[in-house]
Amino acid sequence: MVVERSNDGQDGVTAVLCSGGLDSAVLVAHKARGGTVQPVYVSAGLAWERAEEARVARLLAAPAFAAGVLELARLELPVTDVYPPTHWALTGTPPAYNTPDSDVYLVGRNVLLLAKTAVYCALHGIPRVAVGPLAGNPFPDATPEFFAAMGHALSLGVDRAFEITAPFAQLGKPDVIRIGAALDVPWELTLSCMNPAGVEHCGRCSKCRERLQAFDAVGVADPAPYAWRPENVATGR
Repeated sequence: MVVERSNDGQDGVTAVLCSGGLDSAVLVAHKARGGTVQPVYVSAGLAWERAEEARVARLLAAPAFAAGVLELARLELPVTDVYPPTHWALTGTPPAYNTPDSDVYLVGRNVLLLAKTAVYCALHGIPRVAVGPLAGNPFPDATPEFFAAMGHALSLGVDRAFEITAPFAQLGKPDVIRIGAALDVPWELTLSCMNPAGVEHCGRCSKCRERLQAFDAVGVADPAPYAWRPENVATGR
């Protein structure tokens, strides 16, 4: 298992895009072990964000984030004026359990998130942001080439050096769960779902499938609440 380490020193500040999901929660806890973390939540008007925002506040109040984690920065960058109103991410009708990961691609998602976060970071003297894509991520805006090019463009645009790192880019979700377990991340307070019922995972979308199968792979039951949970996580039945 290889975890990328950026060049931030013990006293450095790293912004971390944090949705309250499993991967970003572990990333916040991981980066806080080596410096100060500024968690950032960017609201885009997507269907699941109300549940996420309620969850991320409770998550970051947990003991695992007591040291080295600053108060959550909440930013807004709505996509409701560019995505059609029938888009599944706006209507809350996400791809089903056994659909491929590529079906959840949101055009320009990381372009927008990183641009907004870079402006925030420039105004607050934060020189880097860490993001949480994992190995096998199929999206064009989650590649090393994209992050390098985007970091260069943003450095030019905000007139100061700005780095984008992806510390978990060589890891799978089971690896991230193992790291999070060692950091005492409270899984029951994380939310990785595109159609949550309140603060419960729906159990039927492809994000729930990815999460359930990762916990199954490490032999641990996911303690997070589910409105429905398949008996067989491999098939979703």
